[in-house]
Amino acid sequence: MRRLSIVRSLLAVGVVFAAGCGQPTPAPAPATTPAPAPPSGPRLYVTDEPGGKLIVVDTSSGQIIETIAVGKRPRGVHISRDGKQLLVALSGSPIAGPGVDESKLPPPDRSADGIGIVDLASHKVIKVLNGGPDPESFDISLDGSLVYASNEDAAEMSVIDVATATVKHRVKVGEEPEGVTLRPDGQVVYITCEGDNAVYAIDTTSLNVLAKIPTGERPRSIVFTGDNKVGFVGGENAGNVTVFDATTHMVLKTIKILAAAGPGGGGAPKAAPARGEAGRGEAGRGRGDGAVPPRPMGLVMSPDGTRVYVSNGRAGSVSVIDVAQRTLIATYEGIGARVWGITISADGKTLYTANGPTAGDVSFVDAGTGAVLKKVVVGGGPWGLAIAK
Repeated sequence: MRRLSIVRSLLAVGVVFAAGCGQPTPAPAPATTPAPAPPSGPRLYVTDEPGGKLIVVDTSSGQIIETIAVGKRPRGVHISRDGKQLLVALSGSPIAGPGVDESKLPPPDRSADGIGIVDLASHKVIKVLNGGPDPESFDISLDGSLVYASNEDAAEMSVIDVATATVKHRVKVGEEPEGVTLRPDGQVVYITCEGDNAVYAIDTTSLNVLAKIPTGERPRSIVFTGDNKVGFVGGENAGNVTVFDATTHMVLKTIKILAAAGPGGGGAPKAAPARGEAGRGEAGRGRGDGAVPPRPMGLVMSPDGTRVYVSNGRAGSVSVIDVAQRTLIATYEGIGARVWGITISADGKTLYTANGPTAGDVSFVDAGTGAVLKKVVVGGGPWGLAIAK
């Protein structure tokens, strides 16, 4: 009996083995790729003009979270008033630097012009508004229903209805309109016009031009004090900031933007030395060595309203203006190769700058000392910046 039991057991094993040989060996379970960690801090959105995309950066880690294709030449960018969407200006006009013969450029693709709307939950483009020809910069009405956009090619400002995605009104302004900023009370919108060396003030109810405010050559950006009383305008080619009364629209003062003082030299008070990568410079670019004078481009007001920070283009620096005294108090050198777009954290401690196509990076800067805390290489041509929680 025992021998018969052993034989039966061996036969059973043989049957199982034979059955197993007739079946394919199960494939091992695929290794799962861990999902990317959610951002630990607010998200920084960077427009890449030549690349046609938004780069999303976690401000706590400095890591790129995602890249979003949005359309041709994304430049100006804002978070919607309710914080749920991001709006970005798109343009089908060919890129042309200073001195380029525009008659030799390819024709513009007007089908690519518009204001793209990105849902911040899904990071998908959900709508493109008619933005008029070649929209570059814009601002949003306080109720979020309208967008005011500059149309450089047409010397106009477009008033865009968000619900219908159409241009409701067009307002003639000066030549080469660029920067667009709504006064904090929403009653007046201001357009910088590079060709006129002036800012146009437009009533948002009647859409009448209230004033034409003279500025330094090639005005770029505007910021206001929170009480609606004072505006600051950067003049790129003049190397200055025009301060004006936002009620009477009279010029109050012109502040010359200076490079930081060198050994035995004049200029603005020098900031603390930059740390990390910025301290090494970039082969003669953006080192604040005096080769290029400050060229005011972007402006941002500190959350507490005490300082205006000015990005200085190819000079590679950021200057600091005391709002109450209306004086230049510091210039932070060595920020980047071509410091253009600029924004600030909600707590006012960190500046973020888009440094253009030369280096293709974004700098994180200590707002109090000017020390470069970090550089994030995003590639392409970083132009505009916006922060969302």
